[in-house]
Amino acid sequence: MTLPDTEPKQPRAAYSDGPRLLADIGATHARFALESAPGVLRNVAVLLCDDYPGIVPLLNAYLAQAGAGRISHAAFALANPISGDFIRMTNRDWQFSTDEVRRALGLNTLLIVNDFTALAMALPGFKPDDLLQIGGGKPQSNAVAGVLGPGTGLGVSGVIPTVDGFVTLGSEGGHMNFAPADEREFAILQYAWREFSHVSNERLISGPGMEIIYRALAERNGVSDAPARNAAEIASCALEQGDALCLEVLECFAGMLGGAAANLAVTLGAFGGIFIGGGIVPRMAQWFETSPFRARFEAKGRFTDYLAQIPTYVIMMPTPALYGVSSILSEHLRNRSGANTLMEKVQNLQHELSPAEQRVAALVIDHPRKVLSEPIAEIAKLADVSQPTVIRFCRSLGFSGLADFKLKFAGSLTGTIPVRHSQVRMTDSTHDLSAKVIDNTVSAILKFRDQLDVNSIDRAIELLRRAKRVEFYAMGNSRVVALDGQHKFFRFRIPTSSYGDSHLFALAAELLGPGDVVIAISTAGQLPELLSAVDTARAAGADVIAITSSKSALARKASICLAVDHSEDSTTFLSMISRILQLLLIDIMAVGVSLGPQGEAALEGADSERRRMLISHLDS
Repeated sequence: MTLPDTEPKQPRAAYSDGPRLLADIGATHARFALESAPGVLRNVAVLLCDDYPGIVPLLNAYLAQAGAGRISHAAFALANPISGDFIRMTNRDWQFSTDEVRRALGLNTLLIVNDFTALAMALPGFKPDDLLQIGGGKPQSNAVAGVLGPGTGLGVSGVIPTVDGFVTLGSEGGHMNFAPADEREFAILQYAWREFSHVSNERLISGPGMEIIYRALAERNGVSDAPARNAAEIASCALEQGDALCLEVLECFAGMLGGAAANLAVTLGAFGGIFIGGGIVPRMAQWFETSPFRARFEAKGRFTDYLAQIPTYVIMMPTPALYGVSSILSEHLRNRSGANTLMEKVQNLQHELSPAEQRVAALVIDHPRKVLSEPIAEIAKLADVSQPTVIRFCRSLGFSGLADFKLKFAGSLTGTIPVRHSQVRMTDSTHDLSAKVIDNTVSAILKFRDQLDVNSIDRAIELLRRAKRVEFYAMGNSRVVALDGQHKFFRFRIPTSSYGDSHLFALAAELLGPGDVVIAISTAGQLPELLSAVDTARAAGADVIAITSSKSALARKASICLAVDHSEDSTTFLSMISRILQLLLIDIMAVGVSLGPQGEAALEGADSERRRMLISHLDS
């Protein structure tokens, strides 16, 4: 099923690294979208999980349907507890490794979170048209909010406002013990006990739970000829045909949900409201307005007045969790943006802001001291925006308001040299030289991290794990990197050698064969002797991993290129940062190999002292 595309009223700039894949995968349905810019969802679709044998075929089917090209970043909401890399779904016979799914899809980033954690993260962005209020109450600003929703299971979460944004709760509150409120519900609980030793809220306040309630009430009411019905049929018979038994089932279901919602409200102190999501209630929202839900929500004895102040809402938008995973993914990528000062953060996030907020960002970048010294009215005037837009800009960056932003911004502009790329000059003082070397290196490493081609690294590690022999070819400034690599890989009991003489490159390459791997290291990647040796190695059937510039001749000749595209002026000093980035790639590959059979063999074959030293070396 395809749904309409959604986008905010104000146009947003597209993501520079392409669209992001968003998904909300439940036990029954999976909802997908491609987010081309903040809040802009394209190719929104719903697929039936039963049609696919696993999560990767499901994802590939959507990507094929959407005609998606290269996707770098993705985030999924999953109806399941999330702990570690391996996931075994509770309500579906699927299990998988997050990292294996990432590799299968060729992604740089894959985040998987609980579906109601994602839904909770979407709550702050809801607008009045997205919600249907049930009963009275008025939300308090900056207050905790709770969310729960029956579907195949019962999801529960909450969101807590902080000065830096919002914190969501990774809750499994649906598995709290079910507590009956009257004799009828106690009879339903007794019926469920025949089959289940533990009856949770999820066992009854869910689609499958609605079917248990139906059977329990049929037995209690003496309806011996009640036909077997699933949850959808029960709801349909109640709302469209007025079937008395099915209507009683819905009334019990709504009352139980009201009780669970009240318990969540008093547990969290949720004066920001309780929000009902999931796949069941929004479909019967008109009936739900007059159902027993709100009366049961407020029926809390001495705490009736307390709960009467808390509003309850049904979430009416079709794909709310997608906006939650979008926020979580965006925050994750922001934290990896390499911004070491608030100024850099503004620059990096400028494209995600609304056009009006971008004008405030431009003022901050061009006139930072003026922004610090002027009041909000003058800042709004200079940026040609309204005062509320200035506040929205500050909150988009995770601050509570202008005063909070100014405090952090002032601290980032004084007291340190901002981390940026600054060439070392012969005239630099020792202080400036030291600061530039350290700051340039830190900044380059963070940028390098965000631009890593993890697919190429995966392929390189796989080649090295199967390698019969590994040889390093490098000259000049890269020679030390090759020696470091030889030192590391020799410890894995892989025959390893290193050559730094251009005359030996060709001789060594002629002795190679299939299963051998050459790691050729060169900043410029243009040395004729090195290029000739790579041709010889490839002709002999060996594979070549090049650590070099992505646009070099060496990169084009190699089996795999691990790009280092940092630009330096080598006429005044050695290529310090490029060498460090090359060493990092050697370390990444060494750690990757250490996790395979070679690493295990190295440990098993070592005596106790050498084993201790090897583990210490790999850890460092």
